[in-house]
Amino acid sequence: MIAKCKKTVLSVILLLSVLVLALSGCGSSGSSTAGDSKKVKIEYWHVNAQTQGGQAVEELIEEFNKQSETVEVVGKYNPDMYKGLMQNLQAEKAAGKSPALVQIGWAFLDYFSNNFSYLAPNKAIEKFDSNDPDFLSDKFLPNILNLAKNSDGKQVGIPYSLSSPVLYLNKDLLREAGLDENGPKTWQGIKEFGKVVKDKTQNYGLYVQEPADTWAQQAIMLSNGAQIIDNGKAAFATNEGIEAYKLYGDMVVKDKSALHVPWDQGVNAFINGKVAMLYTTIAQMSNVKKGAKFDVATIPSPPFDGKQAKVPAGGSFLAITAQSEEQQKAAWEFEKFLYSVPSMAKWTKATGYVPPRKDVADSREGLKDFVKENPMLNAALIQMDKAVPWTSFPGNTGLQAEQIMIDSRDKILGGQGSAEDVLKEAQQQINQLEP
Repeated sequence: MIAKCKKTVLSVILLLSVLVLALSGCGSSGSSTAGDSKKVKIEYWHVNAQTQGGQAVEELIEEFNKQSETVEVVGKYNPDMYKGLMQNLQAEKAAGKSPALVQIGWAFLDYFSNNFSYLAPNKAIEKFDSNDPDFLSDKFLPNILNLAKNSDGKQVGIPYSLSSPVLYLNKDLLREAGLDENGPKTWQGIKEFGKVVKDKTQNYGLYVQEPADTWAQQAIMLSNGAQIIDNGKAAFATNEGIEAYKLYGDMVVKDKSALHVPWDQGVNAFINGKVAMLYTTIAQMSNVKKGAKFDVATIPSPPFDGKQAKVPAGGSFLAITAQSEEQQKAAWEFEKFLYSVPSMAKWTKATGYVPPRKDVADSREGLKDFVKENPMLNAALIQMDKAVPWTSFPGNTGLQAEQIMIDSRDKILGGQGSAEDVLKEAQQQINQLEP
C-alpha cells in the first residue's frame, strides 16, 4: 500500500514538472521578458569602434533599455566602417533577415535606398508618433535634413553623425622642428612642413586617415577645386584632382614624410608623438585628447593655394530597416531617444561629432559648457559652412565605385603608378559600371 502511494505521489510530481516546463517554454519569438512585461527585442547596427564612440553607444543602449517598458535594444558593431556594414546588410538580406535600425554612411545613401527596404522617418512619425508631427521640421535645419535625401529627393533617414576632417597638430613636435606651432595654412604648406619635420626630427610630418573609404582623400581633391562626380559620372581625374593626389602621394612615396598605414596605426602613431600632423575626422577628438601627452590642437581643413577649402560632410544617418510594424515602432522609439538633447550631447562629448539637431550646441542641457571647455571642437564647428555632400555614386554602383577609389588610393600611395594614370583608369572603370 505504501509503495502504491509512493508511486502515485511520484506520478503527480512528474506531471506537475512537465506542466511547469511547458508553461515556462511559452515565451515569445523576437521578444524578451523583463519582470512581468514583454519587451520587443531589436538590433541596432552601428560602426563605432571603442576609439570612436563605441562606449557611448553601449551606454546609450543601456540607458534606453532601463527606461523603456516596451523595447530592448541589442547593439551590433560592424568593422570596416560603413562599407563593412553595407556588406553585412547585404548578407542579412540574402538570408531573409534584417536589423531594425542601421547607421549608414553618406557615401552609400543612394545605394542603400535603391537596394534595401526602409521606413522613411516621416512615415514612422505618421504611424507611431502622431502627437509630434513636426519633430523633423522643429528640430533640424532644412539643409541638414537634406543631407539624408537621396538623388530622387526622398527623405531616407535622419542625419545622426556629422563630421568633417580637421588637421590635428602636435605643437611640441612642430616647435622642435623650428616651425610655426599654429600649423600651415595650405596643403602646399603641409607638404613643406612635413619635409622639415622629417629632416629635423626623423619623425613623420603627416598621416591622412585610411579606413575602408576615401572620404579624407576626397576632401583633399575638393579643396583644390576638383569634383568627384558631375552629372552622375565620375569626374575626379581632372588637372585639379590629379594635382591634389600627386602632392599627397609625393609626401608618402618621394619625401617619405607621410605615413601610409591602416587608420588605427596612423592615429596611434600621432598620439604616440611620432607624427606632427594628423588629418582625420573631428570624431577622433576624444581619442586624441585622451591619449596625447603633448600640446595638441586642431585647425580647420586647409585649402590649396588660391582655392577655397571644401569638406565633405562625414558621418552617417540612421534608417529604419525593420520589416514588421511591431519592430518598426520599437525602432522609432529608440531612434527618437537617440535624438533627444541629452543623448545627442553625450554622443558629441564622446566622439566630437557635430550634433545635427539645431538646439543642442547652445543649450545648457546640451553642449554650451562643453564647447567652451573643448576648443578643439571649434575647428569643425567653424567650417560647417564649407561642408558639401559626401559623394554618393548613383544607382547600384556605390560599393564597386568606392572600392575602385580605395584601390586607386593604395596604388598611388604604394608607388604602383602615377596619380594621373591611376586616377584616369579609375574614373573610366567607375563610369563603365552598370547603373
